[in-house]
Amino acid sequence: MPIDQSLAGRTFPPTQAYDVTEQAVRDFAAATGTPYAGGDPAPATFAIVVAFGAMQGLMVDPEVGIELHHVVHGQQKFVHERPIVVGDRLTATLSVSGLRQIAGTDVISTSSAITDDAGALVCTAEATLVHKAGA
Repeated sequence: MPIDQSLAGRTFPPTQAYDVTEQAVRDFAAATGTPYAGGDPAPATFAIVVAFGAMQGLMVDPEVGIELHHVVHGQQKFVHERPIVVGDRLTATLSVSGLRQIAGTDVISTSSAITDDAGALVCTAEATLVHKAGA
């Protein structure tokens, strides 16, 4: 069954705070093959660690009706206001910016505002999720 069109425009509660640690940045850099020296800002794509928590909140909400095992991550974009650094405490607030159905497939556009503990915008993570409901 297609996702209800009323999902478009909906904003979900912020994620729990994520503490950016040196070890988390090192592990992410190693996993992605990104050069990293202690004290450097996190790799630009590190924002996915925080944004993914917000996407999971969307995908596990029973009212939304997304079947997680039928989701493909179609696109990702990051717009940074400043680098993410060790010591940051970040949360992400996801909004569904668009929803369309094409041949029985839901194409869900999301935008996650990643903010620091002072409430300042650090990064906006935009993602497109493709969902094909099971039979």
